[in-house]
Amino acid sequence: MSDQHSHQNFETRAIHAGNTADPLTGAVVPPIYQVSTYKQDGVGGLRGGYEYSRSANPTRTALEENLAALEGGRRGLAFASGLAAEDCLLRTLLAPGDHVVIPNDAYGGTFRLFAKVVQRWGVDFSVADTSDLASVRGALNDRTKLIWVETPSNPLLGITDIESVAGVARQAGVKLVVDNTFASPYLQQPLALGADVVVHSLTKYMGGHSDVVGGALIAADAELGEELAYHQNAMGAVAGPFDSWIVLRGIKTLAVRMDRHSENATRVADFLTRHPKVTQVLYPGLAEHPGHEIAAKQMRSFGGMISFRVEGGEEAAVGVCDRAKLFTLGESLGGVESLIEHPGRMTHASVAGSALEVPADLVRLSVGIENADDLIADLREALG
Repeated sequence: MSDQHSHQNFETRAIHAGNTADPLTGAVVPPIYQVSTYKQDGVGGLRGGYEYSRSANPTRTALEENLAALEGGRRGLAFASGLAAEDCLLRTLLAPGDHVVIPNDAYGGTFRLFAKVVQRWGVDFSVADTSDLASVRGALNDRTKLIWVETPSNPLLGITDIESVAGVARQAGVKLVVDNTFASPYLQQPLALGADVVVHSLTKYMGGHSDVVGGALIAADAELGEELAYHQNAMGAVAGPFDSWIVLRGIKTLAVRMDRHSENATRVADFLTRHPKVTQVLYPGLAEHPGHEIAAKQMRSFGGMISFRVEGGEEAAVGVCDRAKLFTLGESLGGVESLIEHPGRMTHASVAGSALEVPADLVRLSVGIENADDLIADLREALG
């Protein structure tokens, strides 16, 4: 993060970091540099360091500077998707024979990447309950290079004490990676709590409007940031200029959106806890949530994601998803519109039969920024 923005509050950084006025025209929004290559002033005479847009593009640079400023990191990197970012991170830090500790609740695509792709490359992994430090320590071995954490987790909304796990990682001499997608940097700052790298699916809250796919890595250490940047260029799964511009635009309203997401989710969670057909509500903002106190300590508020379980098992859960009207049945999350899904059959089908398998009676909500009364009315009808 540049010194220019280090003293500013989050809302100001979200709007201004990386968003310098165009020097040619004075345009207050960075232009979309839809270009593949750049004129050189003599061999090796690069203007601003730009030679080929896989290596660097001014619109992507603006986004990457913004990401670093928001997470308080030394280097931000933008990718074509969240999984592209994860793949770059793993291939930068790991080699055949290495070992990773992953959480027992995580995005299905992350598990698929480890179990079906990275493991075939000779990298092993163990599953741990990352909310339990003894479980994390017990999963470490002399080949471990990374501890991977999601908090809040997907889809069970588990909470991990980032600072405590960072202490375990330091003691073991391994790196801590935190997927901060559910919280966004507005609600949670993993690097300030001791993480080495933050991962984002920019598709979700950062973009915020269900109109772009992207991913990001933010490194606490400049040297690690350079290693990641080398592999980003070598592997090539970069964010395009238009996608970078769309995410930059979305980030400008991140703070106000997350406030509304959190407010709405709190009201929806309260409604669900009182509904007779709901057997369990998973939301860290509830006092009875086992991670509530830790979430209150390390998060600004509790976010827009809720999962809940219903009477009647899998078919009842699917029925709730089918009957919802204002909540759109669809995968993904973090947009201004509310979404509903059945993780077991949709986003987390890849973890079936594994230690990460999710309950069949689980429904996941991405609570949008609509009127909360309308959202509650829709759920009341869907639950019957």
